[in-house]
Amino acid sequence: MTRKAKLDDFLAQAVDVARDRLLEVVEADQLGEHLSATADGERLVTHRFAAEVAGYDGWVWFISLARVPRSKEATVCELGLIPGEGALLAPEWVPWSARVTAEEIESEESEHDDAASEGEEPADTVDASSEVEVTEDDSAETSESSKAE
Repeated sequence: MTRKAKLDDFLAQAVDVARDRLLEVVEADQLGEHLSATADGERLVTHRFAAEVAGYDGWVWFISLARVPRSKEATVCELGLIPGEGALLAPEWVPWSARVTAEEIESEESEHDDAASEGEEPADTVDASSEVEVTEDDSAETSESSKAE
């Protein structure tokens, strides 16, 4: 059974330190009000600030601070931008095999077969005749220029 971490008073009160360290990497107008300080472990506290970033409604800046025993100096462990309550998120990822229906596969195969039966090269295949042909003169020039380098 894990014990809930006790909030370190020194680190919890280090809001100004957390804000100053965030301002080293974040524009001042993107950093909003202090939202919370939570204990993540012994002498480890995460501060959260409102994010004022266009397109990131509901997101939160976080910064984790730690200290060694009996020290009164906070050290930054990590910082970043995470989604908060009600944040706009991308939809769950759906594998290709689940997104493509059997009808779409049949339609694609039908188009491919129709093009082949009419003597046309299907658009998704490489036309060997359109490849660039390298002559002996070209290959000799290429090998000479690579030797010169």
